[in-house]
Amino acid sequence: MEWKQSYYDIYGKNKNTDLCYNQLLDIIEKAKTDRPSWLLKQDKLGNDWYLSEKMVGMMLYVDRFCNDLYEMEKKIDYFVELGITYVHFMPLLKSREGNNDGGYAVSDYLNVEPRLGNMKQLQKVVKMLKQKGIRTCIDFVLNHTAKEHIWAQECKKGNKDFENMYFMFDDDVIPKEYEKTMTEIFPGVAPKNFTYYDDIKKYVMTRFYEFQWDLNYANPKVFNKIVEVLLTLANKGIDIFRLDAIPYMWKEVGTNCMNHINVHTLLKMMYSIIQEVCPSVIFLGEAIIEPKEIVKYFGDAEQKECNVMYNASLMVLLWNSIATRDVRLMERSLSKKYDVPKDAAWINYVRCHDDIGWGFEQDILREIGFDPEAHKQFMIQFMLGKYPGSFSIGELYEFNPVTLDARNSGTFASMCGLEQALNEKHQYKIELAIKRILLLNSIIISYTGIPLLYSGDEIGQLNDWSYKTQKDIAGDSRWLHRGVMDWIAAEKRCDISTIEAKIFYGIKKMIDIRKNCTFFRSDIQSIPIDMGNKAVFGFHKEDKMIMLANFSEQEQWVDTYRFNWFGLKEELTDAITARKINLNDNQILLGPYEYLWLM
Repeated sequence: MEWKQSYYDIYGKNKNTDLCYNQLLDIIEKAKTDRPSWLLKQDKLGNDWYLSEKMVGMMLYVDRFCNDLYEMEKKIDYFVELGITYVHFMPLLKSREGNNDGGYAVSDYLNVEPRLGNMKQLQKVVKMLKQKGIRTCIDFVLNHTAKEHIWAQECKKGNKDFENMYFMFDDDVIPKEYEKTMTEIFPGVAPKNFTYYDDIKKYVMTRFYEFQWDLNYANPKVFNKIVEVLLTLANKGIDIFRLDAIPYMWKEVGTNCMNHINVHTLLKMMYSIIQEVCPSVIFLGEAIIEPKEIVKYFGDAEQKECNVMYNASLMVLLWNSIATRDVRLMERSLSKKYDVPKDAAWINYVRCHDDIGWGFEQDILREIGFDPEAHKQFMIQFMLGKYPGSFSIGELYEFNPVTLDARNSGTFASMCGLEQALNEKHQYKIELAIKRILLLNSIIISYTGIPLLYSGDEIGQLNDWSYKTQKDIAGDSRWLHRGVMDWIAAEKRCDISTIEAKIFYGIKKMIDIRKNCTFFRSDIQSIPIDMGNKAVFGFHKEDKMIMLANFSEQEQWVDTYRFNWFGLKEELTDAITARKINLNDNQILLGPYEYLWLM
């Protein structure tokens, strides 16, 4: 990519742009000079490693997982035992005191949150992980900073070098123009997109929370400073940057300030620069938007933006399928074709640190006989645990009493029925809950893409209701599923009779199979199949394998003629149980929540 042309396309041809572009070139050259030799050796291997079948991730909050980065040294063998090959450290850069949006209000990009350690210790942990074949991912918040960040403080002081790095206005004339078309991120807890500060007599754009000031990428100095930080962190050994909230980076009056074409240009420049300085590094984009917009953030074959994107749609479809015992929405939604580069990869996950919002393909819902709004309300109430017959226990997030709209919070295990079953001391319900947990994991581990676990889910950790007693977080139900890692429970994985062991080793077995079979590479596509049974989801990978999954607690029969036409062998073996299946038998019986990886 030609940086100069793109840079001038965005910022215009003038003396200021000339000056800033030359400063950018200096930043790039310095980063190349500073790149350590041990990372230069890694760079020679390129960055297509993320397509490997061996990629399996875990995301975690350092403090909730093991207190700090010093204790993390002792936990590396745990990752190795499970088969994890990349660890995503949730926000660990220094953030503001008090409410900091779970660490996403960064006050210093180049220092680690002091209670977690320091940059030297982070780099030590990164090196130790690499020695075990584990990559490191960190969050990079590039849409906004904390209002306490040095850039914001200098801007408030009137420092000309930091002028216009944020959106600041003397009156509300322009803010009102923005508000006409700008969407709200958190209308319940953080309404509107501007905050008036009496101490500086200015309106500031605060699209997420009052304490997070939006960066102004129309100023080339912002782009330069963000690139400088990014390259500095890459030279510490970070392999994957999770780029947070990328759709919101470019703001323009008269638009909804989302998915602007200039966002794509900025990301293409960033990726091209990264490839020049540290070509083993990749970008993971976070864009929780509709699929047709998400895929644009991969870029194209000529100009890449992100190597990997979150498959938020799959997560929502999995929960829908397990609640309704109906996979038709998932099968038809995943069958939609999008124009993505061959080397694009998805992150597949069931739970993460965030809430779940119920965004479905409404046309498909109507096709299969559902009213979109009524179905959304069903999902909200089912996952909350209020719908008759629900096995889930959770809480609402961002509930709107007027529209009744809401999102849901809760841990993987609790929403699969384990908490309810344990509360009732109901052994059969416990068995069903474990089956649901393993079933959902079987999809994300086998479907095309990179499976990502949330720490604690591998041992079936339940909702943490103690968050309600903690003043700083009591009003945010997402902390229900961000509990402290229960290491006493984790030790129970050594006893095969325990719930923890059944879940842990059930997941571990699937990971082991995945990592030793190239069919699970991210550049081998999964193709959903209409199984003629709304409770059974199936997909195949060329002529290599077929996966079947029963999303109900009832036995289900599958007709083999639905999939025996694309070149599979006459006799197949389930990679998990070694069960033999002969396609000439015409039908296959699946037990409650049973899944088969047939090869």
